[in-house]
Amino acid sequence: MNNGKIIFLNGVTSSGKTSIVDAIQLKSEDFFYVLAIDLFEQMIGDKYLRENYWKYISETNIMMYYTAKLFSDHGKNVLIDGIMLERPEIEPHYEKVNDIFAGYPLHIVEVFCPLEICRQRNIERGDRTEDLSDWQSKIMAKDIPYNYTVNTHLNSPEECADSILKGLFGKSEV
Repeated sequence: MNNGKIIFLNGVTSSGKTSIVDAIQLKSEDFFYVLAIDLFEQMIGDKYLRENYWKYISETNIMMYYTAKLFSDHGKNVLIDGIMLERPEIEPHYEKVNDIFAGYPLHIVEVFCPLEICRQRNIERGDRTEDLSDWQSKIMAKDIPYNYTVNTHLNSPEECADSILKGLFGKSEV
């Protein structure tokens, strides 16, 4: 059995990752399971997030990657909706991702959006602070050799999904 494809959409909050995930699921002939750090964060009780936020978020990030690897082992395709952060608890994050997915069909996609646009999206969403994207960008892992980059302030989620599928796999429907 072949390993399933793994597409890691990496970007700050409100950059457009989840909208691209939805568009890929609509456009791709292949089915993709979705793993998102927001879903894994919900596994942690509020008490523990208040006690030691970074410890538990770091652990859930790593467990999310092992979950994606497990899906891939079973021939299932996975979209990871996440952000690689450089914090002492998970440094160096990019190297950890590479170690976990060594030999797997991992494609890391940069989901870029200017911070001023992310700030506006944060305000419109109303469920996060205006400056959350700014704050995340300061601790986001640097120097990641991306397989592909999309710019969500210039392109719709559907255009980004098409571009990713064509750029990574040579066709808009994988």
